[in-house]
Amino acid sequence: MKKNIAILGSTGSIGTQALEVIEANPEIFSVAVLTAQENADLLIEQAVKFLPKEVVIGNEKHFDKVKSALSAYNIKVYSGIEALVSVVEMDDVDTVLTAMVGYAGLLPTIHAIKARKDIALANKETLVVAGELITGLAKQYGVNIYPVDSEHSAIFQCLVGEEANKIEKIILTASGGPFRGKDRAYLANVTKEQALKHPNWSMGAKITIDSATLMNKGLEVIEAKWLFDLEASQIDVIVHPQSIVHSLVQFEDGSIKAQMGLPDMKLPIQYALRYPARLKSAFPRFNFTDYPSLTFEKPDLDTFRNLAIAYEVLEKGGNTACIVNAANEIAVEAFLRDKIGFLEISDLIIESLAKMSYISAPTYSDYVQTNEATRRFASELIQVKV
Repeated sequence: MKKNIAILGSTGSIGTQALEVIEANPEIFSVAVLTAQENADLLIEQAVKFLPKEVVIGNEKHFDKVKSALSAYNIKVYSGIEALVSVVEMDDVDTVLTAMVGYAGLLPTIHAIKARKDIALANKETLVVAGELITGLAKQYGVNIYPVDSEHSAIFQCLVGEEANKIEKIILTASGGPFRGKDRAYLANVTKEQALKHPNWSMGAKITIDSATLMNKGLEVIEAKWLFDLEASQIDVIVHPQSIVHSLVQFEDGSIKAQMGLPDMKLPIQYALRYPARLKSAFPRFNFTDYPSLTFEKPDLDTFRNLAIAYEVLEKGGNTACIVNAANEIAVEAFLRDKIGFLEISDLIIESLAKMSYISAPTYSDYVQTNEATRRFASELIQVKV
């Protein structure tokens, strides 16, 4: 039987690549739901091609345009957050791919889990913000969470068949981004155009900036804690500029397993959607002779402070990761609009952490309030700086 996929964020980098995977395997996958926030034109194009049962455009000002364009097709069109959290509960949805950017992915993921839909998780912020809540719900409703991030997919793949063996630690690899090896004096004057030139991966603007600041790796450290039930001391990060070794697991006997391959997000997407099967693909193959030297180095936590901040909040727990995520989203948006400098992204996060109230055992409503309060504070701080 075909597996029916709901793609939340179908017009982004992960969403479009997921549709490529589905198109290459029409006998295995079908599209049940497509959603986007702003890109109405691409959403319409995707809907006409894949003919999902339901489409959601998040920004309601685009609703009439999408509705009119799809009126000749048997596709239901909705808009707004209420529709977004409703479509994931459809009976004929088997797996929900959460490829939305940022905090916005949290509520739809909660509803999908409560509807007992398996989750292919590309929205790492969901676990960063509310990891304890999400993993608890997944256990309560018997839902599987399959990681789509290349690093977490690598860990997941390395752990298949190792259920009885204790993890000593995991090692997440990082490319180092476009500014690897640069000092703070250099970073003080970098532009968004420079920051958006990732050396190995093609990604959306927000995650590309996060990669440049190493916040993306910090978020992945927090996500790994919840995905694999680890302590902060069991999660290492190493810079690997070639992005061939996607991550590693070390077991208590000292043995290390790694998952390797050329940088291509379609592979972890495909694995998450079809686990435990591996589908035949035409993806380019890695050849050792093309990469005679694979190098590894320690991350510079003094220059790239966001990774150090992530470890600090992982140790402290509570709502601190929610604060960091909210402040980072506001800071990255401001950097992309040329309102603040590159190094000020970390400054804004640190100031937000110092100002926001700490909650040791947050509920969902606490996460909502923390997110809203942090965004207000960070936005006001940017206005003062400007």
